[in-house]
Amino acid sequence: MTTVELTRFRVPEARADALLAARPAMLRDFESHRAGFRGARLIRLGPDEWLDLVFWRSPDDFAESRRRGADRPGIADFFALIDELISTEQGTTADEPVGA
Repeated sequence: MTTVELTRFRVPEARADALLAARPAMLRDFESHRAGFRGARLIRLGPDEWLDLVFWRSPDDFAESRRRGADRPGIADFFALIDELISTEQGTTADEPVGA
């Protein structure tokens, strides 16, 4: 099973392009500096609302990442574009994709 972080947030529509431009550096920082990071999917829910699905090997890996916060430049740049954090939840996959 995989731990899933679900974070819903707001970014003004005028900064959507900047958010998308900052995403690759954030993901590189997660890949190189976060144990247990398995990937992420960013979903646009509306003009200014987003849902980030981040996949972790374990709840402990997710907890450690939260503890570290925006400690890398790419992560900090992405987080700085967020105006409002709406919610954060944690779950566990009930199934795994083929080949996972």
